[in-house]
Amino acid sequence: MRGQRLITGSVVKDRSSTPSPQPSPPAKSAGREGEKRHIRSFVLRQGRFTPAQQRAFTEHWPRYGLSVDAGALDTRRTFGSHAPLVLEIGFGNGEQLLSSSLREPCKNFVGIEVHRPGVGRLMNALASHNVDNVRLYNDDAIAVLEHCIAPAMLDEVRIYFPDPWPKKRQQKRRLIQPDFCALLAERTAAKGVLHLATDWADYAEHMYSMLESSPDWRNRAGTARFIARPDWRIETHFEKRGRRLGHGVWDLLYDRC
Repeated sequence: MRGQRLITGSVVKDRSSTPSPQPSPPAKSAGREGEKRHIRSFVLRQGRFTPAQQRAFTEHWPRYGLSVDAGALDTRRTFGSHAPLVLEIGFGNGEQLLSSSLREPCKNFVGIEVHRPGVGRLMNALASHNVDNVRLYNDDAIAVLEHCIAPAMLDEVRIYFPDPWPKKRQQKRRLIQPDFCALLAERTAAKGVLHLATDWADYAEHMYSMLESSPDWRNRAGTARFIARPDWRIETHFEKRGRRLGHGVWDLLYDRC
């Protein structure tokens, strides 16, 4: 979610005098042994890290945090159940992910976001609602998918308002690329669902083109291409602001073949 114009967010340097504990190493594109170098779909940005968000990592990370370095995700151990598993990539400030966890209690959710203030804010919200069906990675989505998510493990993948990288020279940084679509397909079970949304018409066309060229995904909308916003995706604060400014929003829904 691009509340700060991010895909998987950005690692934020803490400006306070008291360092906060690091829940996981900074996102790396080629630092782990055997990991293929890839172009990052996010940039490292600084931002305000409030005391409350900082405290969240001390108080709530042990409950909600997951680490790439811990290796493969064991859903039975993590959640205590094998309920359908939903992955949200780039959850921003967590508004959508919190809503999903409350509206869909029969599912387990994993969120990925590298923007630390957003992770802290969501952990505080999850704790205040005593939510226990959500776990979070503060890392690069590709690293999580490659090292922690087993083949056919996911039942749903949700990617809402990723950074469109609108300039032509930047578009190689867009998250939705052929290799990424193939990786998602490998990690998603048969008949699983991929749901994307964007407020950039050009990126909507790009997403559509990438997925239509993949043999692993089938567009549920058929020749209509795009769908109306489904009830499981709320209209976020960011989206409402964009609509007031006249922005369009496009949703894509694909089934794993």
